[in-house]
Amino acid sequence: MAEVSQRSKAWARTMSGHDVDGQTVTCHATSTALLEPGPVIGRRIREEREAAMLRPGATMARGAGNRAVPEEPDPERTCFERDRDRIVHSTAFRRLAGKTQVVVHPTDHQRTRLTHALEVAQVARSVAAGIGANVTLADAMAMGHDCGHGPGGHAAEEAFDLFLPEGFDHATWGADVALSSLNLCAETLDGIRNHSWSRPAPSTVEGEVVSFADRIAYCAHDLEDAERAGIVSTADLPEEVREVAGADRRTQLSVFIRAVIDSTCATGRVSMDGVTASALAALRRFNYERIYTRPESVGQSEAVVEVLRGLVTYYLAHPRLVASEFLATDADRTHQVVAYVAGMTDHFAFSRAEELLGWDASRLPVGMGRGF
Repeated sequence: MAEVSQRSKAWARTMSGHDVDGQTVTCHATSTALLEPGPVIGRRIREEREAAMLRPGATMARGAGNRAVPEEPDPERTCFERDRDRIVHSTAFRRLAGKTQVVVHPTDHQRTRLTHALEVAQVARSVAAGIGANVTLADAMAMGHDCGHGPGGHAAEEAFDLFLPEGFDHATWGADVALSSLNLCAETLDGIRNHSWSRPAPSTVEGEVVSFADRIAYCAHDLEDAERAGIVSTADLPEEVREVAGADRRTQLSVFIRAVIDSTCATGRVSMDGVTASALAALRRFNYERIYTRPESVGQSEAVVEVLRGLVTYYLAHPRLVASEFLATDADRTHQVVAYVAGMTDHFAFSRAEELLGWDASRLPVGMGRGF
């Protein structure tokens, strides 16, 4: 039997923490940081602070929130804090760690849907704080905005469209299927459902903030990922982008975030001035032409579509192989099977394709489904 290391023994000695006075325990034996004792800052006090600090038009947290199934208010957290926590602890959110953002490449630095969600949340919190909106609600929307995505990026939407009369939209699927069991507030779901610019406008300023935050974040970080993967060079960026927003992610985020804050505070509408908005559009157009629709991306999308359609067809014929939690819903069998496949990570989906469909792994782009 291997001997326990000194490091492990030292860690084990912290099992019970450190007794201070026979009644309280601290993490560290040398703790000196102190806070003046006082009442717990619970939900009601937090709601009062929101009402005092947020601008008129911001969405205020109230009680248990506007939920499909009524609940009792939480004594400590506001309704939107509960939503954020439920999303972060959900299976749908965790699975984003194994889902492609855009660039599939065998390095440790490329974004996943999970890291994308975190970056969108950072942008959304910055904007919401700057304009006096509800930071927590924007954070919750941003964390959950992509939970409806299937494996392999946006190509999953094309794959699942074949089976659903209403089509498959990751935004509506996230709000109405992937996160439906969480009983989130109507405002949170609205922001998730309508974050895409092609959707109807969200009903809250926080939802509008997340719509901008999503585009700002992915335009900047998809460019960075593509450059690291050797797909593009920032030297090729349009001059408009370089002059207005810079060529690196840090500068671009700063410029775009500040533009939304300044325009919104000046006009009262969540917006961006025309010059900066034009630069953002030029950056997105560059990414679209040089990253999203390049031949390798199209080939990746075609592989994703073929794999996912094959899996749905297979599971429709063999429903006993579908996880029981998906078969327990009130949806029809096709929607149950699509929900099961849509929830898969890239690696799991493609490993099932190899096992069940005889899919040749060599047909996959490097990195996808192998060591992802």
